Amino acid sequence: MFWQIIKGAFTRQAGKFIAIALTTALGAAIAAAMLNTMFDIGDKVNKELKAYGANMVVRPKFASILSDVYSDEDGESAAYLAESDALALKTIFWAHNIVDFAPFLFADAKINGETFRLAGTWFNKESALPTGETVVTGVIGLKSWWQIEGEWLNDSDENAVMLGSEAAKRLKLNVGDEFAIDAGKYKVKAIFSAGGEEDEYIFMPLAVVQAISGLNGKISLIDLSALTAPDNDLARKAAKDPASLTMDEHETWYCTAYISSIAYQIEEALPNARAKAALQISQSEGAILNKIQALMLLLTALTLACSALGVSSLVTTCVVEKTAEIGLLKAIGALDSQIVLATLTQVMIAAFAGALIGYAVGLRLAYAIGQSVFEAIIEPNALTLPIVAILTFITTVLGSIPAMKILLATRPAAALHG
Repeated sequence: MFWQIIKGAFTRQAGKFIAIALTTALGAAIAAAMLNTMFDIGDKVNKELKAYGANMVVRPKFASILSDVYSDEDGESAAYLAESDALALKTIFWAHNIVDFAPFLFADAKINGETFRLAGTWFNKESALPTGETVVTGVIGLKSWWQIEGEWLNDSDENAVMLGSEAAKRLKLNVGDEFAIDAGKYKVKAIFSAGGEEDEYIFMPLAVVQAISGLNGKISLIDLSALTAPDNDLARKAAKDPASLTMDEHETWYCTAYISSIAYQIEEALPNARAKAALQISQSEGAILNKIQALMLLLTALTLACSALGVSSLVTTCVVEKTAEIGLLKAIGALDSQIVLATLTQVMIAAFAGALIGYAVGLRLAYAIGQSVFEAIIEPNALTLPIVAILTFITTVLGSIPAMKILLATRPAAALHG
């Protein structure tokens, strides 16, 4: 009898139940798309933000101390790192999260009676790692947002330079011009605009600046760009004092890609160095990611609220249309709980049928978001299916409450008389 009642309801009110399924499908589609995107968005957003520069810097330990005490922006001293230290970055636990890095050596040179800062670096250097793998890295990837007039340098360009826009103005040079540094002649291969202090620099291959300064194999610092997880209370506690963590906290922190965890591991690999986060950049990355995720959760909540309102209206209409039938069922002895269960079962069947359709549509929508916004594939997350199912259940139950109140208030005599 129970299933006959349900079957009869679907036959007589097919249009209403199709509308319930479509309303639920809309909520499920948005929820599935937003949740799948949110779970997979961290790396995508980080990769987008990495185009805007390094978020960590590694300096010699002694130079870092001087910088902290005297607020020296260059953070340099008589201490240097070895050029080979740059490749040691790719040996830490989070090596794959370090997407780009470049060593720098700074030196001063007199040109036309004025002092200019030379910056030697890797541009697009291929190097062999201690693991046997090879890596290609340098400022071309690390500073891809620079505006370039001309061409990027190659690491083999021994007699060419890239001038910062301010340095070019001071020297009154254009792309293709030649000028002298010490006893050598150099050609301007490009003029770039970075929007920062780099615009005052003259960039050259690292080996050339090492030769000019007599610091073969030495570097001043390493800029690097790493994919990181947003900071939380554990990360902030560890950043202040890793020794204050319990064993479980330390394991969790060490095995999570917090910027403080990556810095800690770099210092383990390079005992003579100090790794420091560019706090403004790293905090901005975490704030942007948190805001995007909050926006997606808000959109999901609003869509589900609208879905609940739609379900409420449709279920109430179904109950009102069946007032006489409900009154008859009560008159022949059916309990309120039995009628409520039958009605909710009908609604749930329609809702979950719509949710399955909506979930499939949501996966396609997440794929479209990934392709259009991040130019990457959003992978389906196994957690989203049970979450969407739970949200569908909650939404449907909440939306059905007003109708159930009407059902419970129905009196057999009044319903049959009316």
